[in-house]
Amino acid sequence: MPAPLRRAATTSGSVTSVRATTLRLGHRNFDIEHRSLVMGILNRTPDSFYDKGLTFELDDLVGRAGLLIDQGADLLDIGGVKAGPGPEVGEAEELDRVIPAIEALAARYDIALSVDTWRASVAREAYRAGAVVGNDISGFADPDYLAAAAEHGATVVATHIRLGPRIPDPNPVYDDVVDSVRTFLLERADRALAAGLAPDQIIVDAGLDLGKTAAQSLTLLRASDQLADLGYPLLLSASNKTFLGVVLDLEIGQRKEASVAATSLGAALGCRVMRVHEVAAHRQACDAIAAVTGARR
Repeated sequence: MPAPLRRAATTSGSVTSVRATTLRLGHRNFDIEHRSLVMGILNRTPDSFYDKGLTFELDDLVGRAGLLIDQGADLLDIGGVKAGPGPEVGEAEELDRVIPAIEALAARYDIALSVDTWRASVAREAYRAGAVVGNDISGFADPDYLAAAAEHGATVVATHIRLGPRIPDPNPVYDDVVDSVRTFLLERADRALAAGLAPDQIIVDAGLDLGKTAAQSLTLLRASDQLADLGYPLLLSASNKTFLGVVLDLEIGQRKEASVAATSLGAALGCRVMRVHEVAAHRQACDAIAAVTGARR
């Protein structure tokens, strides 16, 4: 059954047609009217910027998944290729990394699974293995991506990026970064609707650090309320990101508290899916914000 919908006014005065109050992840329907979801990150990569291969081995990834679930994760995001520049990872290698991981997690744990990939072929195999979300940082650059999701009843994440995954973009320029991101995300959401997905199967993500300077990422974080007012569940991926390190002069291992602060602000401004490395602290932060604000702005 489609999620309940509500009208939502944007800051410019226009009105979106719908706002989902639940988020559909496979057979699960999550209330996002009153709480934010926490998405735990699992990298099956040897060169992740954060964990440097901590969960590259399958047994380590499965064990880490259990810990994140115990800490309160609502869903897990499994990726086989890091977003930034690095050695080429072909389709076959990406499949070898993510499909066994998704199969193992689906067999062992009762939790929604997401695949972090921009390849439709990988997403399709991941859905067959048990994933129910396609998290695509390319903004649906693969023309078959949405068809694969629709075929399997999967939810998708539409992420703003300026150039594309793995392409260095050290000096991005925007006339208005918030307006550019809003326009991009609405267009991608329209594509998803046209492909047959429902509003409660479409998540949007500003893509902090993806073709943005630290200042631009901060601007987008402050504008989370404007992005939430687009009418789709808003994902925040700020955990341990470079922009936090730049503004606070922190190395990667020192950014936990700053990451929780970003999550807290995002939750207060309407972000409803938090993609994080350390689940326990972010779960507590989201629950505290929900208690204080009643969740929905």
